[in-house]
Amino acid sequence: MRTQEQELTDLLEAIEITDVKDLVVFNDDFNTFEHVIATLIKVCEHTTEQAEQCTWLIHYKGKCTVRTGSYEQLNPLRQAICEQGIDAKIV
Repeated sequence: MRTQEQELTDLLEAIEITDVKDLVVFNDDFNTFEHVIATLIKVCEHTTEQAEQCTWLIHYKGKCTVRTGSYEQLNPLRQAICEQGIDAKIV
């Protein structure tokens, strides 16, 4: 029989696992493809190919998830992207 403490630990671990957020970058009419690509490579550590694919999705779909993780992991990345004049939100 499981103890209440073990059940609570399992529940907290499940909450941590499912508390994954998306860092989404949005399209605008100001930033160039080159600037967005360079920012994704620098901030999110994307490969050139990843950054280019994300940039095309941002352009044609209006937004793209560029990273996933916890709020604590994503917030510094969001801030760095926004400091480059690019609109990004954690959802």
